[in-house]
Amino acid sequence: EVAPPRTSLSHRRKSIPSKTMAAPAASVEKKDALQSLRYTRGSFEVLDQLVVPHGLEFLPVKDANDGWSVIRKMQVRGAPLIAMVACLSLAVEATAMDAAGKVAGMSADEAKDFLLERMQHLRTSRPTAVNLFVATDKFAEVVKEAAAEKGATGASVVTTFVEGAEAMLENDLNANKTMGAYGKEAMLAKAPGGATKLKVVTICNTGSLATAGWGTALGVVRSLHETDNLDHIYSCETRPYNQGARLTAFEIVCDELPGTLICDSMASALMNVTEGGIHACVVGADRVVVNGDTANKIGTYQLAIAAKHHGVPFFVALDTTGIDVNTPTGAGIPIEERAAQELRAIAGVQVAPEAINVWNPAFDVTPGSLIAGIITELGVAYPDPATGEYDMAKFLADARQANGASEPPAKKQKK
Repeated sequence: EVAPPRTSLSHRRKSIPSKTMAAPAASVEKKDALQSLRYTRGSFEVLDQLVVPHGLEFLPVKDANDGWSVIRKMQVRGAPLIAMVACLSLAVEATAMDAAGKVAGMSADEAKDFLLERMQHLRTSRPTAVNLFVATDKFAEVVKEAAAEKGATGASVVTTFVEGAEAMLENDLNANKTMGAYGKEAMLAKAPGGATKLKVVTICNTGSLATAGWGTALGVVRSLHETDNLDHIYSCETRPYNQGARLTAFEIVCDELPGTLICDSMASALMNVTEGGIHACVVGADRVVVNGDTANKIGTYQLAIAAKHHGVPFFVALDTTGIDVNTPTGAGIPIEERAAQELRAIAGVQVAPEAINVWNPAFDVTPGSLIAGIITELGVAYPDPATGEYDMAKFLADARQANGASEPPAKKQKK
């Protein structure tokens, strides 16, 4: 069982406001609003997510230094998107070098060393999201193998890398759609009372703006909506950076989903007073380790505790590049700490005394024991019925074998 059944409370209200947000302004085209990046070979732009929802501004990314900067400043965020932006920023840099004739003079080993050095720099942008490290580890192997091939040249090594980075876009979108289908079925199967139209809570942003499209946790919500299985989606604002208020609420509006924004501190009350109850929580993840412990945006852990208390199944959704099979427990996950001013101010407006001390971790770790299921593009992982524990390394190996997906995504080239 995910949690004990809800207790009937005499002070439970019949309903709470669940008015769907207003439709997006006519001047905002949906196809642009929910596009996190624009890429063609040699040209790359990313949506500045610090400006959303007040505007849509795309920033040019010309090289890996630009990629590092937009990731570090959180102008792009979301674990899958961070990995893609890092790799595509290097791809566009390498393409520009090739166009300028600089690659033609490189040997295969020189091109390999250049790409490895730039990938190492990109890895220093943000420490917690494992997708970046998985992607660059796989691409490191790809370029080493390309450089070792008979007759390899600098140009052939660069082309192999660029084509692999481009393939990430298509692979991510396809993975998200598959993940959404798996997640929908898992959430319906565990819905309290056998509900078929679900009220769902999420935190942070895990939709089109965090991926190549559709999304992870919010992609599951979209899949529910597609088949008329979504009653309502509640988005936690996600302090201190307000990704839920700025980005998830924006996606809800653009897609005209039945949705409501709440403060993070309202989640427990929401579960307690909503008529018919909340049926599920679904969140994304920046890293899931072997025992199922999950690093995600700060506030996720307390949401999971509230869900457990109220008997609400709590799901995590991520693509398999976010699974860290080299770390046994959440104790081994590095947690990024952000600048104090991010908490003292909101949108540049000071709301706390300058002299107050601040603790500002960007992530927390939710124990696997609080998680009902971990949704991926290869299926849903559940804890062992006998021990109640996850073994994500075993799940990943078994799922890849069953799906014929042993080949790393970075090596899958466009046909």
